[in-house]
Amino acid sequence: MMTTPQKDRPWLIRTYAGHSTAQASNALYRANLAKGQTGLSVAFDLPTQTGYDSDHILATGEVGKVGVPVCHLGDMRTLFQDIPLEQMNTSMTINATAPWLLSLYIAAAEEQGADVRKLQGTVQNDLIKEYLSRGTYICPPEPSLKMIADVAEYCYSNVPKWNPMNVCSYHLQEAGATPEQELAFALATAQAVLDTLKPRVPAEDFGPMVARISFFVNAGIRFVTEMCKMRAFVELWDEICQERYGVTNPKHRRFRYGVQVNSLGLTEQQPENNVYRILIEMLAVTLSKKARARAVQLPAWNEALGLPRPWDQQWSMRMQQIMAFETDLLEYDDLFDGNPAVDRKVADLKEGARHELATLESMGGAIGAIDYMKSRLVDSNAARLNRIEAGETVVVGVNKYQQGEASPLMTGDGGIMVVDPAVEQEQITRLNAWRSARNADDVKTALAELRAAAAAGANVMPASIKAAKAGVTTGEWAAQMRSVHGEYRGPTGVSANPSNQTEGLDDLRDAVNTVSDKLGRRLKFVVGKPGLDGHSNGAEQISFRARDCGMDITYDGIRLTPQEIVASAKDQGAHVVGLSILSGSHVPLVQDLMARMQAEGLGETPVIVGGIIPDEDADRLRKMGVSRVYTPKDFELNTIMQDIVILADPSRSET
Repeated sequence: MMTTPQKDRPWLIRTYAGHSTAQASNALYRANLAKGQTGLSVAFDLPTQTGYDSDHILATGEVGKVGVPVCHLGDMRTLFQDIPLEQMNTSMTINATAPWLLSLYIAAAEEQGADVRKLQGTVQNDLIKEYLSRGTYICPPEPSLKMIADVAEYCYSNVPKWNPMNVCSYHLQEAGATPEQELAFALATAQAVLDTLKPRVPAEDFGPMVARISFFVNAGIRFVTEMCKMRAFVELWDEICQERYGVTNPKHRRFRYGVQVNSLGLTEQQPENNVYRILIEMLAVTLSKKARARAVQLPAWNEALGLPRPWDQQWSMRMQQIMAFETDLLEYDDLFDGNPAVDRKVADLKEGARHELATLESMGGAIGAIDYMKSRLVDSNAARLNRIEAGETVVVGVNKYQQGEASPLMTGDGGIMVVDPAVEQEQITRLNAWRSARNADDVKTALAELRAAAAAGANVMPASIKAAKAGVTTGEWAAQMRSVHGEYRGPTGVSANPSNQTEGLDDLRDAVNTVSDKLGRRLKFVVGKPGLDGHSNGAEQISFRARDCGMDITYDGIRLTPQEIVASAKDQGAHVVGLSILSGSHVPLVQDLMARMQAEGLGETPVIVGGIIPDEDADRLRKMGVSRVYTPKDFELNTIMQDIVILADPSRSET
């Protein structure tokens, strides 16, 4: 008689979500849970991620755009209203302000009457990838690493089911990392954290603490390679835990990871095809039982266009549910054990990762190798884009099979959700009311204790939780960390010297030289990233290619105000100014910058803008005086370089 195989439990099914306000996001969470979502994944807006209140100058245009604003305990309370936190598994994508957001979460849970020891979830809390790829860092590496250890130490004793850190290789792949680089850079980050933690806990507690470290990874379209990468991750992590740290219990060495599949490969052209890409990428992290994700969240088909609507997120969630509950995937042992092709690929990936890890180790580990890792990512991303431009890497609908029918999914509201600009002022009004209603003496005392703890090198979590309950705001908490530890400016990864990837650029280099002769000096191109958007890939690759074409470039990295960019354009004598904005805040930021350009007598200097910009907004930017607008469909960097040369030509006539 045949027996029915024992099915595995499905992974946690999540949707990365949050927008506009805590109240609107709460409604979205409750709706998603009602649709069968089994865990929450909170997206915070950029001011919250970078430690600014919603009324800070740098928050202008950014409030509620890429996530939910959480300025204080009242916002956190509203965010989880009618959601019993003791029963939830909540992932919070937060890094520099992770100690603070976790403190607010604990305070909100206590208000609900929850047993804090039963709270389950994760704070991402990975700062090194912020320096390399995402850009929401605040403090320098050493104190940031210390705060990660603070959270881990506090959670182990007080919130034992919580994952205090999520080593995040997701954004490394988004920044162009090869599989070997993604493996090595993530594992080096984990080693840096464990090296910091080991002296802080008793030896008998170290293994269980290692077991609370989780990973958050990316899965791209080359799904066989990506599946093998996950098997390599499992084996390398087991090896590191056993050999480097002496962790003897196999359960403590288990590689536990959540995943969001690749957003980098989602296309603006023929966006309906992204549904297939997302499904194929999910296979890489679900097919192999030994390397199966513990939690999965999928992007929506339209994320290359803008903010997905609830229906779009539901569609991606249904994809997970069909895989988990309709197929027989969870009924079988690992499908790839003993497969020679898989074994060879895993061995090759492990060898490449070990070689890269040895290089990082020779530089003092992840902290000492930040500049090196950043430059490697920029180089790898440039090589990836070159392959797409040359047609060596086929992207359907982008560089091949471009002709097709218009998508009916794009009708009506344009296929995306747009955040009401009034949300920002409403949030500021609520913030001011919160400040007025709290006890000023309690806040002053709590901030003094927080700053004293940070200055003394004590664990900042107890003082942070006290500050949360006293009504301290996100910006006030981060200001104490900035005052004690200082603020960090990460490497750009773009050197002043041309790369070895200049093949095929001869005509462009000649054109740059010709225009430079007309200008009487080298064509000066200033690239700026206004606002809080830390997705720097586009700015880096434009700067990289412009430099290789012979332009004199200035790119000072992320998080600049329009005022700073205009000052740089004036000081440097820019012939063209380029802006990169991917957070959806392009309209207010460009409006501010264009007004400042006029005021400084730079009204004739051409400005170009790149980002995830809907057609209607692109028209608005052009009416403000922007010369060119580029979106993800404009993947041919050489075409953009030609435009810059034309715009800089003093003899040009505007069309």
